[in-house]
Amino acid sequence: MKKRMLTAAFAGLLALSMALAGCGGGQETQQSANNQQSQQPAPAAEPAQTGPKQLIVGRGGDSVGLDPITVTDGESFKVTENIFDTLVSYEEDNTNVVPGLAEKWEVSPDGLTYTFTLRQGVKFHDGTDFNAEAVKFNFDRWMDKNNPLHNKEGFEYYNDMFGGYKGDETHVIKSVDVVDPYTVKFTLNRPLAPFLQNLGMSCFAIASPTALKEMGPEKFNEHPVGTGPFKFVEWKRNDTITLEKNPDYWQKGYPKLDKLVFKVIPENTARLTALTSGEIDLMDGLNPDDAQTVKDNKDLQLILRPSMNIGFVGFNVEKKPLDNPKVREALAYAINKPAIVESFFAGLGQPAVNPLPPSIWGYNSDIKDREFNLDKAKELLKEAGYPNGFKIKFWAMPVPRPYMPDGVKIAEAIQQDFKKIGVDAEIVTMEWATYLDKTKKGEQEIFLLGWTGDNGDPDNFLATLLDKNNIGGNNRTRWANEEAHKLLMQAQSATSKEEREKLYKQVQEIIFKDVPMVPLAHSTPALAAKANVINYKPHPKGSESLEKVDIQQ
Repeated sequence: MKKRMLTAAFAGLLALSMALAGCGGGQETQQSANNQQSQQPAPAAEPAQTGPKQLIVGRGGDSVGLDPITVTDGESFKVTENIFDTLVSYEEDNTNVVPGLAEKWEVSPDGLTYTFTLRQGVKFHDGTDFNAEAVKFNFDRWMDKNNPLHNKEGFEYYNDMFGGYKGDETHVIKSVDVVDPYTVKFTLNRPLAPFLQNLGMSCFAIASPTALKEMGPEKFNEHPVGTGPFKFVEWKRNDTITLEKNPDYWQKGYPKLDKLVFKVIPENTARLTALTSGEIDLMDGLNPDDAQTVKDNKDLQLILRPSMNIGFVGFNVEKKPLDNPKVREALAYAINKPAIVESFFAGLGQPAVNPLPPSIWGYNSDIKDREFNLDKAKELLKEAGYPNGFKIKFWAMPVPRPYMPDGVKIAEAIQQDFKKIGVDAEIVTMEWATYLDKTKKGEQEIFLLGWTGDNGDPDNFLATLLDKNNIGGNNRTRWANEEAHKLLMQAQSATSKEEREKLYKQVQEIIFKDVPMVPLAHSTPALAAKANVINYKPHPKGSESLEKVDIQQ
């Protein structure tokens, strides 16, 4: 899941790590010589031949879709961020809000009105104009279930970030109005503290209204049209997605690359072999224990993405016996987090206590984790009425993700400890898009998943993953706790960061006690690239636009 879930990777600078800068709210910021010949010239040397600059990015899985509002997975966003732009963006290495397609904005004192001044002269890839009407068109499509271009299944991220859809009691956005061709006004039904942070998320990219109307949503999902640095060329399912340079990109001088190819190579080791042999230029999903190998190779460079993620074991609390909190707590005691982190993260991860990473403000450091204790687990199972354990299906992710280097092997390790307390867990796996779809619908029992933060706000972890309003969306545990819901809604509308922080710490205490999930690890994802790949900065949210990346020739 981006992530969501995706929950998120490429390669970059020679530096081995980058510190995650503080996450915060938006700021109103703006952002040939002739050869001379002598009288008797010597024969001129042939100029160096430099062909088009092409970058091939190796990754573990294919995109689910290329219409960003329809997806939550990181494999999709890796591509769509290069095709589309959002109203606001983030700084290169943190989640501070900066201008995007909007040059500046004003917020009313009551927090209910946001007025954006848009960039002029920006074109979609089909040659049509980006303007306020295009912004309104996209939001009307997303929020209105009666809009002919609205997804019949809804838009998971829109529901999760903005409290449902038009007409729902909990819907945050009251209206989106065109003030003039390059000014658009958002009016909210209630204050939403992370509103600007949300708008910068990859899923809320602005698509061409003309292309959407001409192609329809299904075809657009495979032939996307945005305003971004690269144009879509071709998608060969489970193989490659090819993009080409947008010569009319509004950020002058970019992109540096002429062609960008995303290539699927499912197995991590095979991907590293492809990098070493020159088949690809960048790769994500580097096995943590291969990091030293990359460091020792002068032709390669190692990059560590700033950590802003969580990998977890989820419990579908609507399924027996997982509807019993004592059963969930017993399973939590039977998971040996330190051993898992040591075995599978090779020093590039830490055991997790809360769903919220410690790199995000609002993290509750007062909560002390349960220790691995099989006797305690057996005792709790007996109290819950399962002295001899039970049989259950354990869903494992089929692809490596930044927060989960090898889902199947991690599931097998947990399976062995479950067996020691009488729990017979059958491991189930399937194709990635199917896995996401079925867990969204609640078909799973115990499952592995994770999340890479989209915007640096606690709401994007705690509410997105565990609020009752997001069941059927990113809340795969289907946990519906009224007390937590009330606190999360208060935190969304609170005006001060201090108040929000206090509320989020209370929510984490409830989550820890009721155990809808077992947080496993916060990883520091390892990536690798050829040594001649320059100007790449891995973003903590797990994906980034590559317009500044260049190749030294």
